[in-house]
Amino acid sequence: MKTAYTFSVLRYVHDPVTAEFVNIGVALYAPDAKYLNAICTSHYRRLSVVFEPIDGDHFRQITKFLESRIELLGQKLNSKLPFANPPRNIEEVLAQVLPADDSAIQFSTAGGGFTSDPEKTLNELYVRYVERYVSESAHLSRKDEDVWKVFKAPLEKKQVIKYLKPKKIIAPDYDYEFEHARKNDAWHAYEPISFDLAEADSIKDKANRWLGRVTTLADSEEKFTLHLLLGGPKESNLQRAYVQAKNILNKIPGKPQFIEEDEAEQFAEALKDEIKEHGE
Repeated sequence: MKTAYTFSVLRYVHDPVTAEFVNIGVALYAPDAKYLNAICTSHYRRLSVVFEPIDGDHFRQITKFLESRIELLGQKLNSKLPFANPPRNIEEVLAQVLPADDSAIQFSTAGGGFTSDPEKTLNELYVRYVERYVSESAHLSRKDEDVWKVFKAPLEKKQVIKYLKPKKIIAPDYDYEFEHARKNDAWHAYEPISFDLAEADSIKDKANRWLGRVTTLADSEEKFTLHLLLGGPKESNLQRAYVQAKNILNKIPGKPQFIEEDEAEQFAEALKDEIKEHGE
């Protein structure tokens, strides 16, 4: 059963006169489902590139505050002591969080629609309005391509890399091309992801972006199995964030398979045996 929702995009407005802005978050409210939540990015590098250097710590504090404040209001909706007069739409909610003014952080005019899964819709909106524009170069120690090199060497050695081809998965609201995929009975996509980042928040943010991306792709008529080739952080103080990131990834529909870098040789051997048994 579908329920009505409204949403608003959080923006960093650099200059109110020219109205230049960058999307940095999304909030969604579905009153009948008693659902209210928001997702905000903590990455600020693109803002500094597009406009001018900004205070990164201050930016992260603001976005974390807004996200947590909306989350708390959402919890209040489901508490035993709910709002005496529940907000009718997202604009009434956001007026309690961030009153409209000429500050740099502003919410957009509300949009809306109907959904059977408000959380899924929130993730889809975040992918559409924010995630696709976020520069993944922010805070990177290693890129995804660097992680792929670790897996590529044994795949070449086992002479199976030639069987991996690009495959675009198309969903109603989003599409994504996996560079390394093969078809058995169904498509199998092998995606390298670097979590060797400099900050714990960056690690978890990246996992959340992948959760949103693949959740949206799950609506595709062409089903696929996802194998995540993971590059973990080298710093010991980031291991907890890495475990949390994998917990987030475990929420992806279909439960993707995780392959760590130290399993690259075994992975290549297993893929070789699979291809040999089932053919290309």
